[in-house]
Amino acid sequence: MIDVERVRSYLLRLQQSITGELQDIDGSASFEVDEWQREAGGGGRSMVMRGGAVFEQGGVNYSEVFGDNLPASATAHRPELAGRQFRAMGVSLVMHPDNPYIPTSHANVRFFVAEKPDEDSIWWFGGGFDLTPYYGFTADCQHWHRVAKQACDPYGPEHYNDYKKWCDEYFFLKHRNETRARGIGGLFFDDLNQPDFETAFAFMRSVGDHYLPAYIPIVERHKDDSFGQREKEFQWYRRGRYVEFNLVYDRGTLFGLQSGGRTESILMSLPPVVNWRYNYQPAAGSPEAELTDYYLQARDWLAQDGQ
Repeated sequence: MIDVERVRSYLLRLQQSITGELQDIDGSASFEVDEWQREAGGGGRSMVMRGGAVFEQGGVNYSEVFGDNLPASATAHRPELAGRQFRAMGVSLVMHPDNPYIPTSHANVRFFVAEKPDEDSIWWFGGGFDLTPYYGFTADCQHWHRVAKQACDPYGPEHYNDYKKWCDEYFFLKHRNETRARGIGGLFFDDLNQPDFETAFAFMRSVGDHYLPAYIPIVERHKDDSFGQREKEFQWYRRGRYVEFNLVYDRGTLFGLQSGGRTESILMSLPPVVNWRYNYQPAAGSPEAELTDYYLQARDWLAQDGQ
């Protein structure tokens, strides 16, 4: 039997633990708390950091929304959901560091249930985490994927490979014919309701609980790296790909906007400064070229790690 209250309690604790550790590592800025209500049903708590010593901007959002009709983004690939009441809750976060040598990170864990009188509930978990570097480091890529695999391994040897592949495919920018719109990938899963509620819930918690162990060591490794205007401008340029994906394809963004969600909270994932440069091509052999020529190509980072 599904237990919505246990899911809600876990998600609220996760938001608190993540913001606490990120605030500690920044050491300067704190998260502003914004409680909000959704007129059509539900609400949430947005926690946003700006102008920190480590993080230029970031947000960790908890939302829980419900209603009588699902938006088109939800029923497009699940037509059996049409005509059902729904409840969706989750924690979603994006951290945009100031230092271009620290990657941007994203994580999301969520639960969805749709109900109709005299019929069984339709429910599932989804989520994942992914990493967007601006300058590539093999050790960072290996660590990120090593922890992702650790999150998956207790639930089956196939999970890491399956959800890594799904992550790589999900972040494809169709209009640019580019893979890895958000860097080196990680995990992405959705529609998870097997083999039962308890196991699926435990897997979702494992993914949520492994975000900080995956990200914090990378932040610590690079937070004192020196950088200049060249690196900042390249960071702003690459952030453009992040924005394009979020506004055009991201399921969470589309669901939030189409379901009448709170726009400020939905778009908190966007970076504070971004630019687009016409037909930009990095110099051959440069660190900027190495990012796309090597690091953003699909590869098995754990094979290089000896695992």
